[in-house]
Amino acid sequence: MSKPVVAIIGRPNVGKSSFFNALIGERVSIVDDTPGVTRDRIYSAAAWRDREFLIIDTGGIEPETDDVILRSMRAQAQIAIDTADVILFMCDLKTGLTAADHDIAIMLRKSKRPVVVCVNKVDKVGSLPAELYEFYNLGLGDVYPISASHRLGIGELLDALYEHFPEQADSASDEDSIRVALIGKPNAGKSSLSNKMTGEERSIVSDIPGTTRDAIDSVVENPHGIFTIIDTAGLRKKGRIDDSIEKYSMIRSLAAIERANVCVILIDAVEGVTEQDTKVAGYAHNAGKACILAVNKWDLVDKATGTLEKMEREIRERFSFMSYAPVIFLSAKTGQRVDKLFALISHVHEQAGRRLSTGMLNDILGEATAMVPTPQDKGKHLKIYYGTQVAVYPPQFVLFVNDKELMHFSYERYLENQFRKNFGFEGTPLRFYLREKVKE
Repeated sequence: MSKPVVAIIGRPNVGKSSFFNALIGERVSIVDDTPGVTRDRIYSAAAWRDREFLIIDTGGIEPETDDVILRSMRAQAQIAIDTADVILFMCDLKTGLTAADHDIAIMLRKSKRPVVVCVNKVDKVGSLPAELYEFYNLGLGDVYPISASHRLGIGELLDALYEHFPEQADSASDEDSIRVALIGKPNAGKSSLSNKMTGEERSIVSDIPGTTRDAIDSVVENPHGIFTIIDTAGLRKKGRIDDSIEKYSMIRSLAAIERANVCVILIDAVEGVTEQDTKVAGYAHNAGKACILAVNKWDLVDKATGTLEKMEREIRERFSFMSYAPVIFLSAKTGQRVDKLFALISHVHEQAGRRLSTGMLNDILGEATAMVPTPQDKGKHLKIYYGTQVAVYPPQFVLFVNDKELMHFSYERYLENQFRKNFGFEGTPLRFYLREKVKE
């Protein structure tokens, strides 16, 4: 199930960016006293009470304005409102309740979304200021005082937001199926492939990049298994996302990656591999998803001896960070190799869920360290005492060692290659974590 989405809404300069930074622990949003500094929504993953969610920081809303930038910011915020599962409406104690706050409250009531009101810049500990209670006049329920800059009251506010998160339980059909996200830059053929895989004209197919604005789910059952196909809007470079609807699509696409078991990264065979293709793949790789590199529109490529091999070499070079991902050449238009794609999806999903016994794992570790000795520094050798697998999707391993600092990334890559050589793990990233064994 996708992560809940929380949108921070409010007038300019009420402290939305400060709260956003406090929540995620990084200075991702620019904090400035000039109204309108945060002109575009910025989003990030956060967690509370063991529940992850996406939080969107928006530019402030000025309900009545002729300023072009402020009008654009309001449009951005409206998209965030439409996207959110719950809205955090932030006001400012120091400026008090304004007519603009009332206008925003009317806008939020029309959205039919759950709204939690907080009042920022309540910086003193102790009894609450009398000015706080005027914000109950907004008619949106309880009001939560916070100080984003001093990190006060944030826990109570997050508890209130948490109560509005959607239920975590997926449907039975979703649990039994492999969730597949079709991702890639706009116009790579995701909607066409979705239609071919589902056998339905569920998605509008157009040559205009960005036609698919939201994620669409379709369940398919065939001899290879049960699949939930998530057709997502194309991911664009951030600098090229000028249309607010496409920015909304970006959030949904990233949420679809989080929700998927397998990501099929579509590459336009005619255009070739682009920087954006590798960026899209990087999102899926960093999320730990099983991945397939699917070269679409292969029917439109003029073939000659070695054309396929040349293209595959280029893909391997450009996607060197995910050498584990299999490559398939297909055509969504003609259906060429689409059945093989289903088989490959089922295969990489099985590989991502593979679990090794501790005995098998340590036998391979023993052989690997015997063939290539562990790194050393100033005469001190890295010792790997033993390893164990702690999770799947993706497979994750903990190695108990004498000194974590002695592990070199090249040796970790060597161990990963030995695991793949002996156990497969095709199509899935592997994660290694080092722990120093406590001396008794």
